[in-house]
Amino acid sequence: MKELVDVPVKGLLLFKSCLVSAEYPGIESSTKYVFDRLGVDYLVSGEQSCCTGMGHYFDLFDQMTTTAIAARNFAVAKKEGYTNITTMCATCYAINKKACSLLNNNRQVINLVNDNAKDSGLANLKYEADSFDDVENFYHVVEVLAKMADRIGDLSTINFAGVKMAAHHACHYYKIDYEDVAGNPEHPELIDHIAKACGGDVVEWYEDRTLTCGAGFSQRYVNREMSLKATHAKLESLKRAGVQLVLHMCPNCQVQYDRYQPVIEKEFGEEYDMVHMNIAQFTALALGG
Repeated sequence: MKELVDVPVKGLLLFKSCLVSAEYPGIESSTKYVFDRLGVDYLVSGEQSCCTGMGHYFDLFDQMTTTAIAARNFAVAKKEGYTNITTMCATCYAINKKACSLLNNNRQVINLVNDNAKDSGLANLKYEADSFDDVENFYHVVEVLAKMADRIGDLSTINFAGVKMAAHHACHYYKIDYEDVAGNPEHPELIDHIAKACGGDVVEWYEDRTLTCGAGFSQRYVNREMSLKATHAKLESLKRAGVQLVLHMCPNCQVQYDRYQPVIEKEFGEEYDMVHMNIAQFTALALGG
């Protein structure tokens, strides 16, 4: 398990997310605003490419292609001197960690990736085994914010007392690499920790708290009924708990709750008076951004 005390606040490559940029660009601007206010040393590189997560989970990119692209992004981070890759999206987090593990532990994979880079005239993108560590070099923005929660609380300009809020911790953070998360993967509390520091009335436990958002990437489309049933079940749990604000750490989860909440209201004959917000957006709001 990670310890928040070990989460770095320097040398962070803020990894751009295609889903953040396309659906909720305010997540990136909020993250940069908060990092600036907190004095976090970070860089956004124009040379970084997509992690391929959306395409990978839609079976459009195979694992080898995804790993080769990850190796390229690792080379960009190394060249920039910002090697703590820090993501705004839980899928970017999981994709990069898996690719790093494959490169470090599978000689066939690293040879294929490096041979392809060389054949393409990109020998400068060669990956050296163990030059990145799949635990020590990969973080989610929420870990950085949770580490600095006390500082965030001190700087907060808005009193959230009386606002009943709850967290949805993304499965690609705490389920795929559960041994690497900060805290208890069976009861993740990173978002709660930040919300409490800002004075929010946090519902720490509600029925179906650890249930997936239901999106499942392609499941949202190929198994729409099953996908919406899962989301409906969780919205019902949140409603019974009287939650007004749901805080997220993954843009895909946010799309599922935010964009599909009106769809579910119509199809299931329900009404949900809930707002959905990324934790970075919430933190920026708390700091007066």
